[in-house]
Amino acid sequence: MRRQPALFATATRYALTEHVRNRFAMALVAVFIPLWTMLAYLIMPDSPARMRLRATGEMLAPRGNEITEISGALNAVTLITGFMMFAATFAGHDFDRRLAMAGYPRTQLVLAKVAALALASAAVSAYATAITCLIWTPRQPFLLALALFSAAMTYGVLGVGFGAVMRREVEGMFAILMTSIIDLGLQNPITSSGSESPVIRLLPSYGAMQAGTAAGFSTSGVPDHIAIQAGWFAAAALTGLLAFHRRTRNALPPAARPSLPGPRRASGDQTADAGTAAAG
Repeated sequence: MRRQPALFATATRYALTEHVRNRFAMALVAVFIPLWTMLAYLIMPDSPARMRLRATGEMLAPRGNEITEISGALNAVTLITGFMMFAATFAGHDFDRRLAMAGYPRTQLVLAKVAALALASAAVSAYATAITCLIWTPRQPFLLALALFSAAMTYGVLGVGFGAVMRREVEGMFAILMTSIIDLGLQNPITSSGSESPVIRLLPSYGAMQAGTAAGFSTSGVPDHIAIQAGWFAAAALTGLLAFHRRTRNALPPAARPSLPGPRRASGDQTADAGTAAAG
């Protein structure tokens, strides 16, 4: 039991190192988030657009460029975290499987991936929220950060799932991209306002979109929609972790499985043991 925290810390350190070494992902965080959100704000018209916020039933009239900027921020953080987790899972699949076959607890590997995802999602969401607040002032910045974080966590575990089941890298990238486009495109607050289709409520980032819109233009809290997003995260995490478990399973019988090496004994003890064996 004493080894469990050490194993978790080691696996988390390696998971974070893998993300930091992904220079393309780091470049996306640094450039894509501000570029995409600023373009959405500067290019879209700033005329008010009347819409009904499903989360509270309120009728709002946000500026078109501000509501589009929120959609752009959600799109950016979901794509980046999804790509990061997919790339780490896909590239590290063989290494994870070798660790599992050598006796490294898969629970610690999974918890390390979730911890790394949480840290990455928090950093990306805080950065996107800061960029948004530099452009204009949402009414509830903390709620906006929470909405972005919950969406990033959901797409992160989707990335883990895609990385565990996809056979080629391009397939996983395409799956993440199309999922985000369909998800956020169908529930654009302006184009989908007034639509009562139940399909909208089943999309992966529905709770985050409603919370983000409320954060920008309302003073009402929407804990139920944060809970909806948490439910999506739990469902996606379960699916992704089952796929990870399947890809790292050990096909060898228990008696033939190798185990992690134990701590090496001091040379003095080894000499003493050898002397005892020789005397015997």
